[in-house]
Amino acid sequence: MDKQYLIDNWQRVHAQVVAACEQADSPAEQVTLLAVSKTKPAQMIATLAQQGQRHFGENYLQEALEKINELQSQSDAEHIVWHYIGSIQRNKTRDIAENFDWVQTVERSIIAKRLNDQRPEGLPPLNVLVQVNIDDEDSKSGCLPAELPELISAMKRYERLILRGLMIIPAKTDTNAFARTQQLFEDIKDKHPDLAHWDTLSMGMSGDMADAIAHGSTMVRVGTAIFGSRE
Repeated sequence: MDKQYLIDNWQRVHAQVVAACEQADSPAEQVTLLAVSKTKPAQMIATLAQQGQRHFGENYLQEALEKINELQSQSDAEHIVWHYIGSIQRNKTRDIAENFDWVQTVERSIIAKRLNDQRPEGLPPLNVLVQVNIDDEDSKSGCLPAELPELISAMKRYERLILRGLMIIPAKTDTNAFARTQQLFEDIKDKHPDLAHWDTLSMGMSGDMADAIAHGSTMVRVGTAIFGSRE
């Protein structure tokens, strides 16, 4: 992809986020654009980092580690905030804990415990979101809404994690998943006032981010609309 075309795409999506915030009467600075860069080369990430994009999401661990390593020596990429948004097996937790700033796909207490135990003392606590399978789909990862209270209570004990909120990937046919997730988010906030950093609702992609933002999303995950189609 031509560099200017990539920048134009990113600027267009950024403008769409701002417009969605205005429509929802929400401050634009409260919504983070997460550029989903899976399968795309490090140089594309560097190009957007030079434009001011900070948050990048990766699904595939080995690919992500290679890009993180390649970019860490580039001054324009020093401000990048790395989000892991892929599925997590036990044998991946150490690399994730050591290399990412955020993990959006925690769905089990054992994974949270491993991330906590393996987060290096020299790094800030790891920001984590609980992935919720809001529509109980067999094809989707995430804990069920009914499992949230037990998982939240367990995760609050982990001092190397900061519990920030929820993430969902709703069914394409579900028209009220955002509203139900917003209610879950608010219920947890009310029941756990000690969660001082409970502030993030990651939902919405390029096709539905306006609806997500209208229902309280503070982070939208956009890949193809910025980086182009994946092979």
